[in-house]
Amino acid sequence: MALTDLTGKVAVVTGAASGIGLAMTRRFLDEGMRVVMADVEEPKLVDVASKLEANGADVFAVLTDVTEPAQVQALADQTVSHFGAVHLVCNNAGVAPGGPMLSTTPKDWQWTVGVNVLGVAYGVTTFGPMLVEQGEGHIVNTASEAGLVTTSMLGMYCATKHAVVGLSESLYRELESSPVGVSVLCPNLVRTSIFLSERNRPHGTELTATENATMAPLRESIDANGIDPSQVAADVVDAVRSDRFWIFTHPTTVPSALVRFDDLREGANPTNPYGGSR
Repeated sequence: MALTDLTGKVAVVTGAASGIGLAMTRRFLDEGMRVVMADVEEPKLVDVASKLEANGADVFAVLTDVTEPAQVQALADQTVSHFGAVHLVCNNAGVAPGGPMLSTTPKDWQWTVGVNVLGVAYGVTTFGPMLVEQGEGHIVNTASEAGLVTTSMLGMYCATKHAVVGLSESLYRELESSPVGVSVLCPNLVRTSIFLSERNRPHGTELTATENATMAPLRESIDANGIDPSQVAADVVDAVRSDRFWIFTHPTTVPSALVRFDDLREGANPTNPYGGSR
C-alpha cells in the first residue's frame, strides 16, 4: 500500500544535515510532512534545523551516530515521543573514502561498513517492525550507482553499497505481502560533500597523499557534473508514492550496470563500464 498522501505523515532522515538528506528533508516538508532530522554532525544539524524551524518547518533534530544501535533505538524512541508515529524512514547516512584497496586499513573498513551497511541495517531492524505493526509505511535505503557498478579506487564504498542493494532487495521480498514499501536509492554524481566524508572519520581526518590524489578528481567531477540534490529528493518522493523499488537518478545507470551481465553471459573478465582500462 503506497504512501500516496504524505500530508501530516512523519519522516525520519539520517544524514539529514547536508546533501541528499537535507534535500529530502526540505522536499518532505514541502509535501506537508513532519521530519525528524538525524545526523552525527551536531553543529551543522542544529544550524540547519534551527533555520528550518525559523521558517515555520515542523522538524525535530536528533544527534545520532548510526553505527551505534542504541542511538538508532533512541532515535526511534524520540521520534515516537515527539511526533507520535513514523511513516517514512530514509536510511541515508553514508561515507565515501577512496584509495587503493591494498592500502586500506581495518579501521577504514570498520568505519565504512559501520556507517554504510550497519547504519542501514540498524535503521531497518529498528524502524521496520514499527511500520509493519502499524500497517503503513515505507523504507528508503540510500545505496549508490556504486551498488550496481564497480570502479577501482573506491573498493570499500562499492562493497558497502552493493551490500545495501542486496539488503534492500531481500527486505523487499520479505515485506512484499505487507503494507510496508521498500525502495533503494542508487544515485550517480550528486553535488554533495560525500567525497569529503573524512571530516567525520573517528580515527582521524588527515588523508594520505594517495587518498588525496584519489579524491581530488572525484570532487572535481561532482562539482562539474553532479545534479542538484533536490532532483534526487523529487525522485524519492515519486518512488514512495508509486511504491517503486529502484530509484535511479541518471539514465546511464542501468546500461552501466548491465555491462556486468554481458560479461557473465560471455564468461568475460570484468569490463570497465565507463570505458578505458579494466
